[in-house]
Amino acid sequence: MRDDKAQANSRYTAAVFRNEEELFSAVLEARASGFEIHDVYTPFPVHGMDQAAGLKRSRLTWIALIAGAIGLIFGLGLQVWTSAYDWPLNVGGKPFNSFPLFIPVTFELTVLFSGLIAIGVLLVRNRLWLFSKRLVFSRVTDDRFVIVLKQSDASFDVSRAMKLFAKHGAIKVIEGDQFV
Repeated sequence: MRDDKAQANSRYTAAVFRNEEELFSAVLEARASGFEIHDVYTPFPVHGMDQAAGLKRSRLTWIALIAGAIGLIFGLGLQVWTSAYDWPLNVGGKPFNSFPLFIPVTFELTVLFSGLIAIGVLLVRNRLWLFSKRLVFSRVTDDRFVIVLKQSDASFDVSRAMKLFAKHGAIKVIEGDQFV
């Protein structure tokens, strides 16, 4: 919630490009010039853009691994507790803690916990919940490429940013706090 308010009160400078080569060179120069890159929007994944924009490696895989381990422990523990201690039933003369019988349910709970928790963390981390206030650019999902610089302080030089974008072939430069 605080990030949404901070995002609503922040000002941004965005530039729209026709292709990924122009965008890529603009991102590299903006980062080298010390501008704070808020985000880069492309209609398809651009190879090397995350390194060019300075994004860190995602920790979502570790979260999925930990969630899977929790699901595994929960599934195995639940079956052992119910089959061997809480309500022991002798089925076909097998021992109460026959682990090969526990494999299907344990596997399913491992995958379920891993997937659901990873998706939940992804939605929360990227602030993709319903009614979230986000920057929206037209045609960015079709054929346009957008870089957004955050005006983090009063020393942000808009004219320098606009010159940088014009140098790399921006077809449109927008400044403001909300884009459509």
